[in-house]
Amino acid sequence: MYFWTVAREGSIARASEILHLTPQTISGQLKLLEESVGEALFHRTGRNLTLTETGHTVRQYADEIFSLGAELTQRIRSKTPGLPETLNVGVVNTIAKLITYRMVQPAMTDENPVKVICIEGPLETLLGELAVHHLDLVISDRPVPTGLNVKAYSHPLGTSEVAFFGRDELVARFKADFPGALDGAPVLLPASHTVLRRKLDEWFDRNGVVPSIAVECDDSALLKAFGEAGKGLFPAPAVIAKEVTEMYRCELLGLIDGITESYYAISPERKLKHPAVTAITRMARDELLG
Repeated sequence: MYFWTVAREGSIARASEILHLTPQTISGQLKLLEESVGEALFHRTGRNLTLTETGHTVRQYADEIFSLGAELTQRIRSKTPGLPETLNVGVVNTIAKLITYRMVQPAMTDENPVKVICIEGPLETLLGELAVHHLDLVISDRPVPTGLNVKAYSHPLGTSEVAFFGRDELVARFKADFPGALDGAPVLLPASHTVLRRKLDEWFDRNGVVPSIAVECDDSALLKAFGEAGKGLFPAPAVIAKEVTEMYRCELLGLIDGITESYYAISPERKLKHPAVTAITRMARDELLG
């Protein structure tokens, strides 16, 4: 409290007035904190104090502590105890946003409200966050890689066929001789390190097709945005074909024979126990991907 108030007010004198303590008491407490941290927390600028680089770091933690304290007080005073529960979900950034939404949505019910925090990123980064309990669940397009020193368990959710989509004028040009017509056609593809991209490259080779890659990126929503703008044909899970065609004003060109996208719920425990997590896996298995 002493450090946080001095950091906010910029001087020990103003902090002492607010806290109703002598400047000597506050100075003594700041000295003890600096000795504990091992570095100076303030620079003296005339009569004012400004934070050092270490001081800024300590201030960020102090802000978070006070925020958590306020949230705790609000929750205790609430007539509905335990509201809202937080579910931290990591999502591999190549997974379609519509897939993610439809998987996560069942956890947010009126009977058991949950505040969902979604974080996107590469699988390895998300697994690191899962290992230190910053995440409750990771939704991935592949299981936990072998040889990775992380205590995590992969729970298969199901698969979806993959199809090419595009604006109506592009679909009209390339539909007649699909997939052969894709030779030289403008396509929008996931980044080369992704699972789906490797499968697509193999599929192009099998069909003797060399498309013209207009855009490649690892964000599925951005890929669809380029598709909506008519920049090329793009792949997406067939299970959300209706939503893709409506939201991005496109048409389905055709299914990509032999290619499916798999989905996994990765958790820190072998048996899923969290009610919101079990709701997510049940919906994915029974409805979305069943």
